[in-house]
Amino acid sequence: MPRRVISAPGHSRKRSLGRLAVWWIETFTVHGPGDVVGQPVRLGDEYAGFIVDCYALGASGRRLYDSAFLSRPKGCDKSGLAAKLALFEAFGPARFAGWARGGERYEFLGRTYVYAPGEPMGRAVVSPFVRIMATEEEQTGNVYATIHHNLTSSKAPLFELQAYGMVAGLSSVSIPGGGEIRRSTAAGASKDGGIETFVVFDESHLYNSPRLREMYDVVVANLSKRAKSAEPWYLETTTMYAPGEESIAEATYQLADAIEEGRARRPRLIFDHRWGEVADLRDEDALREAFVEAYGDAIAWNPVESLINGAYDPRRSEARTRRYFLNAVTSSANAWVQAEQWRLRGRVALRAAERQLGVKSRFTRPWDGDRITLGFDGSSTRDATALVGCRVSDRFLFPLLILETPEGPEADGYEVDRDRVDAVVAGAFERFEVVGFYADPPLWQDYVDKWNREHGDQLEVRSQAKHAIAWWTKRDVQMAQALERLHTAILTGGMSHDDDTPLGKVMTRHFLNAREWSRRGGTVIGKEGKNSPRKIDAAVAATLAFEAAADFVAKYKSAESTFVPFAIR
Repeated sequence: MPRRVISAPGHSRKRSLGRLAVWWIETFTVHGPGDVVGQPVRLGDEYAGFIVDCYALGASGRRLYDSAFLSRPKGCDKSGLAAKLALFEAFGPARFAGWARGGERYEFLGRTYVYAPGEPMGRAVVSPFVRIMATEEEQTGNVYATIHHNLTSSKAPLFELQAYGMVAGLSSVSIPGGGEIRRSTAAGASKDGGIETFVVFDESHLYNSPRLREMYDVVVANLSKRAKSAEPWYLETTTMYAPGEESIAEATYQLADAIEEGRARRPRLIFDHRWGEVADLRDEDALREAFVEAYGDAIAWNPVESLINGAYDPRRSEARTRRYFLNAVTSSANAWVQAEQWRLRGRVALRAAERQLGVKSRFTRPWDGDRITLGFDGSSTRDATALVGCRVSDRFLFPLLILETPEGPEADGYEVDRDRVDAVVAGAFERFEVVGFYADPPLWQDYVDKWNREHGDQLEVRSQAKHAIAWWTKRDVQMAQALERLHTAILTGGMSHDDDTPLGKVMTRHFLNAREWSRRGGTVIGKEGKNSPRKIDAAVAATLAFEAAADFVAKYKSAESTFVPFAIR
């Protein structure tokens, strides 16, 4: 099941207010406008588990997370779930009040919840300020519409709160005892000196303009004002973002990458993304399976046949189907490698395909003594430094080292640890049979010369007659040919790559960051913009390693294995 969940160290569903939240939501809320309006809410295991994750506590009883991210395809009722959480935050026992001995009771509107021994007990937030963000002035929004229905429909359990002084209007709700729920736009949020306790950013892939990004920053900054007692937090719900729009959703995905790769300090994000993968949308059986994977519990109210009909509507592009209905990461128009193409060549997809066919896996990680080639692209202070290997027998690309400039204050004064890079190069020659090594010299000429002196004589292929290792990527014709060779292999299944180790995931990010640029010598790759923080250096290093392997095979035809990488079609 393609699903990516990132949680904090120490996360435990056993230590969470989420079970109480699930009971409260199922007891007191109903569905908002739509086909099932007014019907009681019954949460499936997937959304119930997400709620439990959101309310996970540390050992002291304080919240583990101050932000949560839920990414699902269109039609999964993400807005409805956000509305129910907003109601719980406004009226329910949403903060820690101690550990239960067992038998303690929570009572609300005539219903009772009995705590189990050791379970965290809840209390209401003092003076809750729940803000529901809208992207346009005239937009009521699905989230607030559901909140309003729950508080104004005489058939909804929370309608009883009117007797206690609750007043629900078209844009705000007055909470008995102090507090409010407010629907806001960018203009309204920027004028407030808000003291929010919970915020919903619905469909955060739409927050892609300077005005909306500023609104997001202002509101998130407000949350810190009550951090000590109210433990405020916010929820983002979204469908897949459009690459390059610099939306809030895209920024959160980048934060998730940083957390997973160990580049983020003190992360407090619970991240949950589910999607579907299919190599060829024309394969109806595979497409059906991909929709089931993408929608999860929500497939119960999204008929698969209707989803397939939409995918085959000639008025809808394939990119739109993948982005909105499979919720899969897509690539920008000038991406060098399309995300779905790259994923199909990764060990994760290839091994999964082999398991389906009952085939013993052929896609192993490198073993000591394997015949490989190396590629190197280095930086000094700004970009990344990468050393990538390519196993000659099956063209398996795997990173040995990727050093990226840190983000934030730690970037000041940063310099690459050159001794560490040198040690990794030396270690590669000790561990493997290295038959080729191509390295881009700029900023590293002295080390490239050193590596040539130490290892040049043992290399079977040379980048040039006088220097075995120096390979200048600025030579556009030469570089364009090398890039085309690797790109063709990605399209045809003539290579595979590591995508299931931490370094492999970083290399994947670099490949997906790479953009095509036309030069007089041909098509080369670069960053999306000169000052873009998105690194591509591992993709360049991998290209050099792949080129060295191709040169070795061309020189020694007998060295080419009869093994052909498994292609998913």
